[in-house]
Amino acid sequence: MWDDQRHQDVNEPPEAVVIDGIAELTTNDEANGGRIRDAALVVEGDRIAWVGPSRAAPPADRRVDLAGRAVLPGWVDSHTHMVFAGDRTAEFEARMAGEPYAAGGINVTVQATRAASEADLEANIERLVAEARRGGTTTIETKTGYGLTLTDEVRAARLAGRYVDAVTFLGAHVVPAGADPDEYVALVAGPMLDAVAPFVAAVDVFCEVGAFDEAATRRILDVARARGMARRLHGNQLGHGPGAQLAVEYGALSVDHLGFLTDDDVAALASSWAGARRGTVATVLPACDLSTRMPLAPARRLLDAGAVVAIASNCNPGTSFTTSMAFSVATAVLQMGLTVQEAVRAATLGGAIALGMDEEGWLDPRGAAQPAVGVVGPGRRADFQVLDAPSVTHLAYRPGVPLTSAVWRSGIREV
Repeated sequence: MWDDQRHQDVNEPPEAVVIDGIAELTTNDEANGGRIRDAALVVEGDRIAWVGPSRAAPPADRRVDLAGRAVLPGWVDSHTHMVFAGDRTAEFEARMAGEPYAAGGINVTVQATRAASEADLEANIERLVAEARRGGTTTIETKTGYGLTLTDEVRAARLAGRYVDAVTFLGAHVVPAGADPDEYVALVAGPMLDAVAPFVAAVDVFCEVGAFDEAATRRILDVARARGMARRLHGNQLGHGPGAQLAVEYGALSVDHLGFLTDDDVAALASSWAGARRGTVATVLPACDLSTRMPLAPARRLLDAGAVVAIASNCNPGTSFTTSMAFSVATAVLQMGLTVQEAVRAATLGGAIALGMDEEGWLDPRGAAQPAVGVVGPGRRADFQVLDAPSVTHLAYRPGVPLTSAVWRSGIREV
């Protein structure tokens, strides 16, 4: 294996590193067709400076030869729930034995998370982020939602911001056990949102039977919109509901799950992009669909209609306890009808669009402006992964095999 680990004095100009010997470079950049054979790229500092054919690579300070491996953008995991404690193995076993999934299991994790120390919660999220990084994930969103008190939601948002690229407020996950639903919605839309706002990039609502109905969802989204905060929704997971339509109406960045969609829902998600600069991304969560034995979201149907689709892991302890975006991509290809290129794009650029990170200048949880992600192209953040394979096709051709052999994030090799 090659070795490119170097340290550079912060006062020195950025070193230019040419990475060549790339059998296939997936860029997601329409300007070069999205894919270049026999390719090279140049990294300067935290950004990509150049991409193109190996024969045309410019001179650089240093060369890294990948010896015929494939390169693609780092995964952008736009939907996770990584701040938690406890274990729901018994619930999973019961589902595999035939018991239906219901949202009530969330309260089991809420109890464990509230009882956990800050050190334990931080250790768990650090472990999961490191695991995701080894699998090629370079950008991660995670949500609050396992505290459901003002103090615990703020703690979750604050801890998450130390490790991930975006934090979403999900105080509207479920109504906590013993709480009055109307009083809890007022808490979420008022004091709780006020308290977490400095730590989060968006507001999410689980609009579903057993969670929050349309009226409650509207109350929370109205406040978020009035405050100028980005909106996101969980919707149409357990049955048909208003989530997808509300997401479009409220200009949400994304609506996630989507196992139960009507033709009108699909049309609304697709038309949200027509004549507009930005619409609502349809985020599918294949690993969750399998774990809950729910219908797979109609990713093929959504793409064919003209919707923008993202793929995410939904890493959480109850319904999708995986950080593997590669598994999610393979499932989307083998069981949801996407091509490999479509699935890779959805798990990289699609996730970036769903987070508003596909354009220069988005702010991380520490308030630092960041380069765009999801594309391997000039000016983009230097986030990419190397496969021990000559093509991204191997992600579905060899499902379950850990193919990611190296990961660069912000121009630094981390794996």
